[in-house]
Amino acid sequence: MDTVVYQYIEQCLKDALGSSFDLLNVRALSGGCINAASALDTTHGPFFVKWNKSAAADLFLREADGLKELAKADSELIIPEVVLAKTPENQFPGMLVTEYLEAASNRSEQDEVLGRGLAQLHKFTAQAFGFESDTYCGATLQDNSHKTDWVAFYSENRLAHLLKMIREKRELSATENSRYEQLLQKLPSIIGHNPAPALNHGDLWSGNYLYTNKGPALIDPAIAYADRELDLALTTMFGGFSDSFWEAYQETYPLPADWQSRNPVYMLYHYLNHYYLFGGGYGTQALQIANRYL
Repeated sequence: MDTVVYQYIEQCLKDALGSSFDLLNVRALSGGCINAASALDTTHGPFFVKWNKSAAADLFLREADGLKELAKADSELIIPEVVLAKTPENQFPGMLVTEYLEAASNRSEQDEVLGRGLAQLHKFTAQAFGFESDTYCGATLQDNSHKTDWVAFYSENRLAHLLKMIREKRELSATENSRYEQLLQKLPSIIGHNPAPALNHGDLWSGNYLYTNKGPALIDPAIAYADRELDLALTTMFGGFSDSFWEAYQETYPLPADWQSRNPVYMLYHYLNHYYLFGGGYGTQALQIANRYL
């Protein structure tokens, strides 16, 4: 147990919540692959905290922004309330403190609520694609500068931006570079529709929703306003979303009939991001998707 870190967390919360705050007990939590995390029992009730000594300085500030934006949609989904977000200070790590959500004892019907709630979230819209600040998908900084044209946003702010980062960190052959350039040129015909800017969670895999005693909750957002089909691409890429989820989503906010034709090109962003972060076979899978459209 990192006693010094917990003492720092306690002092930060005391500064934020008042002198009546005291930390009573700490329970280390497992499951995160990037950050350390714990449940805090306190005089103000239970909280969840995560921290990271080596993450980008603004990582938890941007995550807090995302949680607050998701809450604005007023969907049926539970969005953890942000208590405190801090950048690193001296030798201490950046951190995020939110309300603690107790795991559900009864999970029945939560799949349906998750699907319906996500559809409600996607109905929450904005004037342009992007967001007021850049956000992180995992450790990858996303360019959220606003655009009113979706194809331009996906091409420039997502794929081209990520390909540039990959070239700087890993390697793309001349053939791979050529194939991706061809794909970017063909995106207008591949995407073939003009969606509304929908509030996207941005990193929607099965590890980023929880079934709690309050209902299904979303955590670890990488938000932007984007085509809602981009949000759904990750759900189809790794699975973990039931038929009840999909039925409830479609009943609440039906997808275009041709959405599955675009699904692989939206998966491409996530395969490229996994290649950027982890290397390995994700690069081959990304290139296979690009070749499918050429």
